[in-house]
Amino acid sequence: MSEKPKTTLKRVKTGAFERRFSMAKAGFVAGTMLAAQSAGNMFTRKEERADRQKAILSRQAHYLAEEIGKLKGSIVKIGQMMALYGEHFLPLEVTEALHTLEDNTAALEWTTIYEELEDELGAEKLAMLEIEEEPLGAASIGQVHKAVIKASGEEICLKIQYPGVAEAVDSDLGAVESLIRMLKIVPITEEFESWFQEIREMMYREVDYQHEREKTKLFRERLQDDTRFIVPRVYDEFCSRRVIATSFEPGLDIDAPETKALPQERRNAICRSALDLCWMEVFEWGEMQTDPNFGNYFVRLGDGENVPDQVVLLDFGAVREFSDKTLGPGRKIVKAAFLHDEAMLLEGLESLKLFNPGTPLDAKRGLLQLCFMAIEPFADPERFPPPSYLLNEQQEYKWGESNLPARLSMKAGLSAAGANRHFTIPPRELMFLVRKIMGAYTFMSVLKAEIKGYDVLAPYVQ
Repeated sequence: MSEKPKTTLKRVKTGAFERRFSMAKAGFVAGTMLAAQSAGNMFTRKEERADRQKAILSRQAHYLAEEIGKLKGSIVKIGQMMALYGEHFLPLEVTEALHTLEDNTAALEWTTIYEELEDELGAEKLAMLEIEEEPLGAASIGQVHKAVIKASGEEICLKIQYPGVAEAVDSDLGAVESLIRMLKIVPITEEFESWFQEIREMMYREVDYQHEREKTKLFRERLQDDTRFIVPRVYDEFCSRRVIATSFEPGLDIDAPETKALPQERRNAICRSALDLCWMEVFEWGEMQTDPNFGNYFVRLGDGENVPDQVVLLDFGAVREFSDKTLGPGRKIVKAAFLHDEAMLLEGLESLKLFNPGTPLDAKRGLLQLCFMAIEPFADPERFPPPSYLLNEQQEYKWGESNLPARLSMKAGLSAAGANRHFTIPPRELMFLVRKIMGAYTFMSVLKAEIKGYDVLAPYVQ
């Protein structure tokens, strides 16, 4: 959820006709812009034409993102998901534009929210609660209000889905897909169809509050004896199809000044916990929080002596279960890269059919080197040391000073010249795993952790 909203809306436009009309209008305007500018581009010198075409596509994509943002509801969430998972399917100009989509912080008016609560919970249950009218936060598909159970004094959070949002998902997805087809933003291939179906399934999970309740309970049960973590308790008596009630769990944002100002050792402990949780999800549970958003985590500060700092886990709507069959190759790739085992790594990559027929050995080795480079923070610093400036005196990796993503991009760019034809689009299970690891890396970097990733990962792969 975003920060406390400063403005309110009376309602979210969820009618299929009005939302499709808005999208169709935006598509018509963008299409007209594209046609006019592309016609002018015909008279441009050949060497300048490609750059101008990219600029035209960028302007068109930003216009569409702006129009999508005005609609709120599920269509904004769809755009955000496409930005997050679309780098292999959408042009760079389109993903950059979609990344500008942020949750509209305008909340629904209290009278509208109260009517929704009354419809979902009933007047009798509402009378048992003292609810704050000002929301704690608002996002694209719902908002959160703090409440107190009058009989016990317990503080809870009510996550309330906006009226009509779940019913609008299919219509919104259809509108977005039609827009992509109409504007020919991307070739409609079998891979694209599969990817868009994944976006559809993720949206279904996002609005399925029963799914989120079950996953919250599951994670709470799994971590109940692990004092490093706090998972909210679910209050079933105040839940419904469109409302989730959980214990109110205060904490600081990961990137809050107070969190970043903690002593190095405390930040290291927080990061070690988060990193361990990442590998637990991947190697032991086979069930991952696939949304790397920092808003899904808080830090509950201890006293720096006897009471340790804790990581608060929030929002389990994006938790997804993977079978051993689908996650197995990804685990094998991580293990092989960690061990620097070329044969095992090649076997893992080939099992995912990442290479096109006839891919030369040099191209395959180039991808192997990228994998070994990507595992740098977790490699044994004695056997496979990173650049010397990234290790402190204790041989701990300095995550905050690592420019690993930039170095990977540069190496991938250099090795990709003429090599893209050798590789297929990665399967979605691998993309989820990569996103998971990148989310953990960002967590470490923001808090400038200095820890040996090797010590955290080794127990899971050796």
